[in-house]
Amino acid sequence: MFKPSSASPSLSPLEAGDPDAHLTETVLQSTAVYEGSFLKARRDVVRLPNGNTASREYIIHPGAVVIIPLLDDEQVLLERQYRYPVGKVMTEFPAGKLDPHETPLACAQRELLEETGYTAEQWAYAGTLDLAIAYSTEVIHIFFAKDLRPGQAQLDHDEFLDVITARVDDVIAACGAGGITDAKTLTCMLWLQNVRNGAWTLDWQPA
Repeated sequence: MFKPSSASPSLSPLEAGDPDAHLTETVLQSTAVYEGSFLKARRDVVRLPNGNTASREYIIHPGAVVIIPLLDDEQVLLERQYRYPVGKVMTEFPAGKLDPHETPLACAQRELLEETGYTAEQWAYAGTLDLAIAYSTEVIHIFFAKDLRPGQAQLDHDEFLDVITARVDDVIAACGAGGITDAKTLTCMLWLQNVRNGAWTLDWQPA
């Protein structure tokens, strides 16, 4: 975990105790505000570092995955689908939420197949993205997939999307020009750029 340098360099971490204690909030009371089939909302009362209290409202999310599917010719698979909360069609990498008791890898393999029809021979786990830290617990697990084999998509009856292919350089340009604004896709492109130039490495494993 990244830890910035202390503002008081004369104190060692042992002498200072928990270096983040002056920032940490403690839950005093937690109340369920709403419980839906997908999301839950809570309102907590917390004790602030200075001893005062405050309220925190946030969404409980089951977690999700996003997949960066690599084709053999410097292209990637993307999806275009209508996202109701923002009221527009978004270009993004395949993604989906975790089912109960499902591992992130199993979820990634399932979502790639269901949404695109593709399966992958090789998978690599990149890391996690805390998507909306101000108001949600959602964590997205980032996967790379390669050695792709096409097949038949298995969309839900109420799911509508287009699967497209694009050159990596064109996706990068679209991100810079504001044509792609989805947060998880932007984060995935950061990963992809650094993997391409050798700055970051992946541990590929067979499916």
